[in-house]
Amino acid sequence: MRMVPRWVLYLCLLMLGSFLLLAAQAQETENRAGPADVWVMTLQGPIGPAVSDWFTRTLSDAEEAGANLLVLELDTPGGLDSSMRDMIQAILNSDVPVATYVTPRGARAASAGTYLLYASHIAAMAPATNLGSATPVQIGGGGGGGDDEGGGMPFSLQNEGSTEGAQESEGDSVEGQAPETEAPDNRSAMEKKVVNDAVAYIRGLAELRGRNADWAEAAVREAVNLSSSEALERNVIDIRADTVTDMLEQADGREVDVNGVMRTLNLKDHKLVRVEKDWRTEFLSVITNPSVAYILMLVGIYGLILEFYNPGMGVPGVVGGISLLVALYALQMLPISYVGLGLILLGIGLMAVEAFSPSFGILGGGGAVSFIVGSIMLMDTDVPAYQIAMPLIAALAVTTVVIMVFVVRMALQAWNATIVTGQEGMENTTAVAIHDFDNGRGRVRVLGEIWQAESEEPIRENDIVRVLEVRGLTLRVKPEGQANV
Repeated sequence: MRMVPRWVLYLCLLMLGSFLLLAAQAQETENRAGPADVWVMTLQGPIGPAVSDWFTRTLSDAEEAGANLLVLELDTPGGLDSSMRDMIQAILNSDVPVATYVTPRGARAASAGTYLLYASHIAAMAPATNLGSATPVQIGGGGGGGDDEGGGMPFSLQNEGSTEGAQESEGDSVEGQAPETEAPDNRSAMEKKVVNDAVAYIRGLAELRGRNADWAEAAVREAVNLSSSEALERNVIDIRADTVTDMLEQADGREVDVNGVMRTLNLKDHKLVRVEKDWRTEFLSVITNPSVAYILMLVGIYGLILEFYNPGMGVPGVVGGISLLVALYALQMLPISYVGLGLILLGIGLMAVEAFSPSFGILGGGGAVSFIVGSIMLMDTDVPAYQIAMPLIAALAVTTVVIMVFVVRMALQAWNATIVTGQEGMENTTAVAIHDFDNGRGRVRVLGEIWQAESEEPIRENDIVRVLEVRGLTLRVKPEGQANV
């Protein structure tokens, strides 16, 4: 009962913090949703759930504010298919045209970034930038989902940053490579399915925007790349510009298809508004980092286990519960393997059983192996940005073994140890009668204290008696020779 107010306090603090964060976000949205012609946001790094959420919310806010254009400054090696498709769907269904601009110099729009360029109403690149390498990588069949479910397929970083030796000829093949018809021969049926799906998707985007569909297909099948100047020549992009201002000047007066309606861009005397990441995006960026989500999951499991073995502590249970819920929220946004997750839970369970019933390390060792293998398989993608670092897996595996096998075992031993203090500690101990018992009642000295005692057998002064039971402030005793009868 004493723990109820503490839990209520934690819950109230959590609700208050959430309310304040939501209020701050609403105020921020209201402040930035003023009259503005052109909104500009910068996306650098892999495309994942946090970036997708930020982009779709920003595009929605721009639509509510009546912006004329949203500019996405892009520099990405690729990312997750599900996140990319969410962004593309937002672009295709938005009433605000989107211009994707690959910048600064040296940036790239590889893999998923190429799809975003093709989906945008205006595709632009800065000098010394490149795009391509859009070949999808089939996720590893560990239960993480299909092509469009459970996190989707990620994109590999093949030929990343390269613009030489991978140029397309007039057909769909690439110079110095085998014809396109030979490439699928070494692919499995699932790989062909994934590649063909990606080809159909990007060709549909190219046809919608009137761009080079043949090169788009080659970017998927052969992982070819193009520099910005070559992309402009081949009708892959619309504009090659040094700066955002230069890009907007070239885009002014162009007609674009916005939700099926042709619209002429009027960008003269435009006003630029930079959109910065809000707290929600920063929070999602942190928790959807696979290593962070992995740590949160384990902290949650450890906290609940410690609370289970030592009820009433409160802090491990609260921290563990919150961490586990946050981890589950992050993991459902990531392409995880449910087989890997199951192996992690199985490993923890086996190590816990080892603590309960020592089996000379068989269960503990098997649990450690299961935990490590599951941790390696947990992220069902080949994208480097969404892999869990091996040193982290090794460190947490050792920590888990120590906690589950040694710490839990010591806690169980302490729990089952004989009580030697307090009233419970008096039971089955010996005492000395201070005087003869009168009518079965008298006093005894036990553990340095004098207690009232009662006995069904006669007891004389200085007799050794054994305490059978503690009844309030009275001990029930028997002579030592009869204590176990």
